Amino acid sequence: MAKSEDQEKPGRIKQLRMIAQIIKQANPKGMPIVFLSAVGTLAVIVVIGLVTDYLWYSLFIGVLAAITVGLVVFGQLAQKAQYSILHGQTGAAAAVLQGMRGNWQVTPAIAVNRDQDLVHLVVGYPGVVLVSEGPGNRVAKMLAAEKKRVARVVLGIEIYDVQCGDGEGQVPLGKLQRHLMKLPRNLKKPAVNEVKDRLRSLPRNMPLPKGPMPKGARMPRGPKMR
Repeated sequence: MAKSEDQEKPGRIKQLRMIAQIIKQANPKGMPIVFLSAVGTLAVIVVIGLVTDYLWYSLFIGVLAAITVGLVVFGQLAQKAQYSILHGQTGAAAAVLQGMRGNWQVTPAIAVNRDQDLVHLVVGYPGVVLVSEGPGNRVAKMLAAEKKRVARVVLGIEIYDVQCGDGEGQVPLGKLQRHLMKLPRNLKKPAVNEVKDRLRSLPRNMPLPKGPMPKGARMPRGPKMR
């Protein structure tokens, strides 16, 4: 069974081609930017080598640097492209949150209303974070209600509420991971695991949202909280 699943996974080259197509759809100038950034890096280092009489050494270093710069630019453009694809979809914030690196646990859609506004539950070193999707005037009451409900289970643990969206006072989808990473580290690893265990008993207070949520969205991995 595991072998058949591995065979279904696309190879690394195929994955890169798929991501390149996504970048091209989101930004037709994306791949030329990747190419020019790599070539420009190589050219600069080769010129330095010519001036300093270390041509062959600089050529070797330049190729490595060009590949590195090209991959970094490629990754950044891929991230922006996937954010643009997810933007406006139900559960987009959940897909972004599930791409976070480190000791995070994400429970999508613990609450939803008739307008398909959502609240997601995140547990990590800051404590508990409730992340909403929807207009601020609609999700504020949802967040307050979920905050009270969660507080009964995790007494004494810091609970943050974050509104994800494009409105005033909300965190844009593309900055959501970074926003959570900047929250203070209030818990150590054993305490984080204890909070996770407590919250497993918390029932979902919601009907299922209409339409598919982007469960399989492959989000680029964000920075790991140190």
